[in-house]
Amino acid sequence: MSGPQPAHLPVIPRTGIGIDVHAYAPEDAPQPLWLGGLFWDGERGLSGHSDGDPVAHAAADALFSACGVGDLGTHFGTDRPEYAGASGVTLLAEAARIVRAAGFEIGNIAVQFVANRPKFGPRREESQRVLSEAAGAPVSVSATTSDGLGFTGRGEGISATATALVYPVPSASPEPVA
Repeated sequence: MSGPQPAHLPVIPRTGIGIDVHAYAPEDAPQPLWLGGLFWDGERGLSGHSDGDPVAHAAADALFSACGVGDLGTHFGTDRPEYAGASGVTLLAEAARIVRAAGFEIGNIAVQFVANRPKFGPRREESQRVLSEAAGAPVSVSATTSDGLGFTGRGEGISATATALVYPVPSASPEPVA
């Protein structure tokens, strides 16, 4: 079932997962770093069709996954020039709007990203506030390293994984009983 549940059934939450990965922009074509909805001055930025924020993108993808309404590429793909350079916060807000229009409410979103830099702890609360405002629901963000393993450990890029909990909103008018 891809849409909301009929009103006579119990409300059962649904979960989704989203993953996003971006490589660092080449040094000869620098980009600003947007991560967790925040600008990181002095840090090497990521390549991407939009702002390259893997935290915001993974959060949006997790919402789409939970509701069965496509994915990031479906809604904001590279074939959509209007999203070139778009803020990850804008994409997350639009994803939340799409999810609500499909008959769901958002319970929460949790995101963890893997990177050597930047040091995230001092700005965690700020990031969570910005992303929660965009989603209209609680968003928690955590960070880790990969102990030097893989592309994130080699400092080639950043990956993020998100989960989202949504629940169908019973329709305002109950279905007729047969």
